[in-house]
Amino acid sequence: MKVTRRRLFAGTAALAAAGAGLFGMRAANARYYEGPVSDHFDGTYFFDPHGAPPKRFTDLLRFWTSNARAEWPAWRPNGHAEAPPPRVDGGACRVTFVGHAMFLIQTGGLNILTDPIWSERASPFTFVGPRRHHDPGIAFDDLPRIDVVLVSHCHYDHLDTATLSRLAARFNPRVVTPLGNDTIMRAHDDAIRAEAHDWGDRVVLSPEVAVELAPMRHWSARGLSDRNKALWAAFVIETPAGKIYHVADSGYGTGHHFKAARERYGPFKLAILPIGAYEPRWFMRDQHMNPQEAVQALLDCGAERALAHHFGMFQLTDEAIDAPVEALRAALAAAELPEERFRALKPGGAVEI
Repeated sequence: MKVTRRRLFAGTAALAAAGAGLFGMRAANARYYEGPVSDHFDGTYFFDPHGAPPKRFTDLLRFWTSNARAEWPAWRPNGHAEAPPPRVDGGACRVTFVGHAMFLIQTGGLNILTDPIWSERASPFTFVGPRRHHDPGIAFDDLPRIDVVLVSHCHYDHLDTATLSRLAARFNPRVVTPLGNDTIMRAHDDAIRAEAHDWGDRVVLSPEVAVELAPMRHWSARGLSDRNKALWAAFVIETPAGKIYHVADSGYGTGHHFKAARERYGPFKLAILPIGAYEPRWFMRDQHMNPQEAVQALLDCGAERALAHHFGMFQLTDEAIDAPVEALRAALAAAELPEERFRALKPGGAVEI
């Protein structure tokens, strides 16, 4: 029965990707972005000089049909923590883990959301594709007024157009995103107030808060035919309490980007780093860190402490639902670091800096 379910999952994942490929076919001859050639844009495609190209379609098929996927519980209730405060003023900063790559960052009188997804599935479809295994840590109706949304790249578990439309209708926030992703958002809903920026751009959000886009080791696509036509980025968030280094999806590689971030942007009060969606390593190592690499990334970037994300909500890869958190604990012990240095909060959990 387990193998049958895994094969069924592989089939539905392949179906979702193939369907997404149809959307990508429309984008194959279109442009998400037009601009000058740079050290990470060749006139049509973005690339990471320190990264690796996306896997081939044959590798995708091998991954989809491997039958190595652990079986997750259908649902893991987490309950909702108390609703966050309307604002956090002064020199404080409150960071709430909502789930997956979603955080609510409240500082300097601003409410900032990262990579929001309140949809049931991380998919171009409502009927197939990875579905959530727990509720968001903050119910949508309990959100305070959202001023700014940061969207790191266009994969469906990070750029969820349905959620962005809901946020636009309710709060009309600024949406700061890397080049090309604004085109995808406005094609879905021109009410989404998206603005696109390049690596190295600094965006002032208020007199007290700013964000700068930084390189990360990843890639982009909405389908099978539009790979790397939109840029991806990490965010360095300047707050009255110090700098936050928010990394959505990223491989580790040689650690170049984390070391470079420390030199260019540090010191960091807090790093927000991914620890999940990493198995099998032959397929995932270029795009997703495992927990051991995430601990090394923390040391490389030099942050005082870190929060983990990208685990437990959507089953995107082969590891078990609890494996990332358990492996993080083991990696911290191996590095002789206290668990308090790199925490994996439960959805709805918050820290103050």
